[in-house]
Amino acid sequence: MNSVTLLLNKPFRVLSQFTDSEGRSTLAEFVDQPGVYPAGRLDYDSEGLLVLTNDGVLKARLIDPRSATPKTYWVQVEGRPSVTDLKRLEQGVRLNDGPTAPAGVELMAKAPAGLWKRKPPIAPRAGRPTCWIALTITEGRNRQVRRMTAAVGLPTLRLIRCRVGDFILGDMTPGQVREVP
Repeated sequence: MNSVTLLLNKPFRVLSQFTDSEGRSTLAEFVDQPGVYPAGRLDYDSEGLLVLTNDGVLKARLIDPRSATPKTYWVQVEGRPSVTDLKRLEQGVRLNDGPTAPAGVELMAKAPAGLWKRKPPIAPRAGRPTCWIALTITEGRNRQVRRMTAAVGLPTLRLIRCRVGDFILGDMTPGQVREVP
């Protein structure tokens, strides 16, 4: 069997699975390649890069916590992070299921280039500033990035995964699938 690896820019409010008993949007609406499965998950309310493959070794490398595969997210947060907030994220924060590993953190000067409009759009609270940070983690706990930003007082408004290991979202549009050569 030939190895197949696909990259999908998973749209907002799409499940990272092929079926759903509740009628929500799934990967089946975008991926028409039998035998591939997501290498990890991306929450229903998160967007961006999802790697799908039939290569078990690749899948294990991407999702096994011992591999510490870096995953980078663009995170729109409510508020403006202080140097202390950014340092706390960088050093790791304590969550209810234990401390996180150190993370890569970068305050972004503006929204990512080429960013598409989300449907429905973000509705920030009146009078509250928002900003973007790039956060790179090597773990993959449930809703980890959202919980990390909340732990430092910066609620996540929008979350887009832009990189998993060597795989990059690039200029892919929501719903676009690209085969990795």
